[in-house]
Amino acid sequence: MTAIETVVCLHGFWSHGTGMYLIKRRLEKEYGMRALLFSYPSVSGTLDENAARLAQYMHEAELSSAHIIGHSLGGVVALRMLANDPNALPGRVVCLGSPLCGSRAGEFLSRQDWAELIIGRSLSEGVLHAAANEWATNVCLTREIGVVAGTVPFGVGHLVADMGEQNDGTVAVSETRLAGVKDHICVPVSHKGMLVSRDVVDQAAAFLKRGVFLRDNW
Repeated sequence: MTAIETVVCLHGFWSHGTGMYLIKRRLEKEYGMRALLFSYPSVSGTLDENAARLAQYMHEAELSSAHIIGHSLGGVVALRMLANDPNALPGRVVCLGSPLCGSRAGEFLSRQDWAELIIGRSLSEGVLHAAANEWATNVCLTREIGVVAGTVPFGVGHLVADMGEQNDGTVAVSETRLAGVKDHICVPVSHKGMLVSRDVVDQAAAFLKRGVFLRDNW
């Protein structure tokens, strides 16, 4: 009997695990996976603290392996956990609209006097001060990482920063292009729209199962 694949779903900035519920439900109903919702303090917690929380959560679940899907900041936390934890469980990772190479929208907010409490610690440490392209190189050498970028510019980031290229309204496509990832694909969806998109779930499930995204007849 084939073992059921487990997927840990990580929410993004200023969100909660329940924000990944539709992704969880589709992975379970349509792909026969077991999906777990993990919540972390995206504003008050540091990047390393949240990475440690994720590692502890996965180890305490007593799994032999587990994939990860991280939306936005969740993808950054997932990569940081893999970079910090030498005993991390085997499994693939899909980052959905994650700012892995910095964030123009985030940089704009960081320059506003009123934005410090909004930005929080994890985003500052893992995106603005030292993005994943500065510390996740070894992760890409040892793990199969897939990245989904959105191309529908609907979101606050599009209004506050001049993206100058395709973007999902919050994160520009180039900001998702981490060197060394196994696969990268653009999907016509906005940043928040990724959370409700059937196409995004289809792509994520395909990568988790076979290590590449769907392209033929998609």
